Amino acid sequence: MANVLNIKNKKARRDYELLDKFIAGIQLYGTEIKSIRSGKASINDSFCVLLPIVNKPNVFELWVKMHISEYSHGTCSNHEPKRNRKLLLNRKEIDKIAKKVIASSLTIVPTRLFINDKGLAKLEFAIARGKKYHDKRQDLKLKDDKREMDKLKKMRF
Repeated sequence: MANVLNIKNKKARRDYELLDKFIAGIQLYGTEIKSIRSGKASINDSFCVLLPIVNKPNVFELWVKMHISEYSHGTCSNHEPKRNRKLLLNRKEIDKIAKKVIASSLTIVPTRLFINDKGLAKLEFAIARGKKYHDKRQDLKLKDDKREMDKLKKMRF
């Protein structure tokens, strides 16, 4: 597809230590995919939740709450901008994620929303651990040091 869409969550790398990454499809309505293709989605304030299936113990579904603006040419049947959307994963992947998240105090953070070669919307998310304030400062120091080293290398040669 000629139209390349890649919406990133820049806060995720700053606020969390990303451990494992996964890619999942999203269950969407017609006007939602049209809004995503026009770039009217945001994952900065989004989050993922593991919810148990009713009447099935230890079986979970993965849902994401994210903002997708209403489609500009939509009718009265337009979608709700902030609603829970189901992530489409295999049972083995969901069980693997659930074990990691439930066993330790980890969270699931959306990192990127994109459209693949077939034209389907995909969400990349990561199992993450929250960073402390001093960890964030250390990362900024390392980033600045790397930038200075790169400048010196360019000037030398």
